[in-house]
Amino acid sequence: MTVHDLAGSYTLEGSNQEESSQATYHGILTLSIDENNRIIAQWVIGDHLQNGTGFYKDHILVINFNYKGDDHTIYKGVAVYRCLSKDILDGFWSEKHGNPLYLGSEYCVRIQHSKILN
Repeated sequence: MTVHDLAGSYTLEGSNQEESSQATYHGILTLSIDENNRIIAQWVIGDHLQNGTGFYKDHILVINFNYKGDDHTIYKGVAVYRCLSKDILDGFWSEKHGNPLYLGSEYCVRIQHSKILN
């Protein structure tokens, strides 16, 4: 599998950096590749937007992300995904200002675009 195999959109469910590991949010993760074969990531969770950049090696995807909170503060963190296949990413994440006792988690499945036959 190469970095180009990961480009596309994924549905995701995740849990925040807290004691419970139950899914607390759902959204879309879109991955694209820049001219240097680096990952460009964008998460859309409700009306919340996060952006990140990262890299891929040996079935591991690492993305540094940031977003502007409701309090207008910029929050930063890192997400790490095990690429189980080009269609399934299983990951965890941590934010600088999150609870240091816990990791967040995300499970992402590629959105398959079916072709309409005429």
